[in-house]
Amino acid sequence: MTHELQHIIQVAILNQKAGKKSVLATVVDLEGSSYRKPGVRMLLTEDGSMTGAVSGGCVEKEVFRRAQSVFNTGEAKVMVYDGRYRLGCEGSLYILIEPFFISDDFRGVFFENIKNRSTFEIQSFFKKEDDCSGNYGSLVKFERGDSFTFNSTFTPNELNAEIKVFKQTLPPCFKLLIIGGEHDAVKLCKMAALLGWEVDVVSSMSDPKELKDFPGAKSVIASTPEAFSTDKIDSECSVVLMTHNYAQDLRYLLKLKDCKLSYIGILGSVKRRQQLQNELFEYIEDLDESLLESIHSPAGLNIGAITPEEIALSILSEILAVTRNREPFSLKTLNGKLHSENK
Repeated sequence: MTHELQHIIQVAILNQKAGKKSVLATVVDLEGSSYRKPGVRMLLTEDGSMTGAVSGGCVEKEVFRRAQSVFNTGEAKVMVYDGRYRLGCEGSLYILIEPFFISDDFRGVFFENIKNRSTFEIQSFFKKEDDCSGNYGSLVKFERGDSFTFNSTFTPNELNAEIKVFKQTLPPCFKLLIIGGEHDAVKLCKMAALLGWEVDVVSSMSDPKELKDFPGAKSVIASTPEAFSTDKIDSECSVVLMTHNYAQDLRYLLKLKDCKLSYIGILGSVKRRQQLQNELFEYIEDLDESLLESIHSPAGLNIGAITPEEIALSILSEILAVTRNREPFSLKTLNGKLHSENK
């Protein structure tokens, strides 16, 4: 979600420079089922362009049509899209549509927050009623105490008892650290970037790489395990070791031992994994069992992957399953709800 909002803000800033009005549509409530859940957002530009989506593509045109009054009057509104008779999702979406303007102060604080990988909260205030206009809007709260609205006319301190609030906590963008600079690492980087993940790459000193070698990467550095810093690794990060060098993988693994990661993927065979584990016990006197649990080697789900692209897909799928605490299975076997209530 954070990377989607970041992209929306970047496009809105470009719109403002071009003198174009922007409107933000946010799903704030849902009755029944839908392709996407409350908290998804879409930017609408007065020239008809859209950034992001609030569904699988079937709702967006109606949202843009209903947003014309917001472009014309500058007053936020709430709309309800009842998909029970038009969609396979069989749900009703409550969508807040509000004017969207990025002030210089907000832009500075937001991108500083992104750079520092800090959590922030968005509170969206709305009335659960179709086609109603009024004092509705969103309030963004940052950890250090700054707060901003997207719409200068929205006054959160003048809300009545009928107003509901949708609260969403947005963590830092998910980060993937790839240690290795070979062809398969390039494929993994490209596919992870498509997911909106921040990708940092560490190549070897003997064969250093540049940013242009890894499309989609945020940074590319050359390092040794001993010189590599773990300061920028946090809970929203996973690591894949793919140096194709056993000794290098082991040395990086020892450097990562205190990072408390939920996922460390390592390329190689089962025999190689067992050898790594045995050596970890030799090098670390009080080996934390959580470190062993975080190691996934051979990395990836067993989906029959053969090519570098397929192997990248299997690794990314495993990372998603692990970080979201899911046990992979075919959805055709599912009975009941696809998503649990707390997701």
